[in-house]
Amino acid sequence: MSSGQRRESILELAKLMDSTVRVKCLGGRELQGTLRGYDELVNLVLDDCDEFLRDPEDSERITDKSRRLGLVVVRGTQVSLVSPQDGVEEISNPFVAAVGE
Repeated sequence: MSSGQRRESILELAKLMDSTVRVKCLGGRELQGTLRGYDELVNLVLDDCDEFLRDPEDSERITDKSRRLGLVVVRGTQVSLVSPQDGVEEISNPFVAAVGE
């Protein structure tokens, strides 16, 4: 590859520009906002961003509560997942044993 050619990213974030995305970060934080920008290091700029709050008694569970953050920059080193909000639905974890088994 010549130095003048730009390497194409395997992430297709360009098609998610100006749409609502859900971002999961290392450490468990989950954010939702409008993707306004990104770079090759997957640093993200989210507008109208909300953070989903975790249950204080069970840090693995997200509650229905959220807090408004507004405009945020998420460092690429913290991003573990970026997905479009449309069509996202939560499913039960098949690897977690049901209570009472």
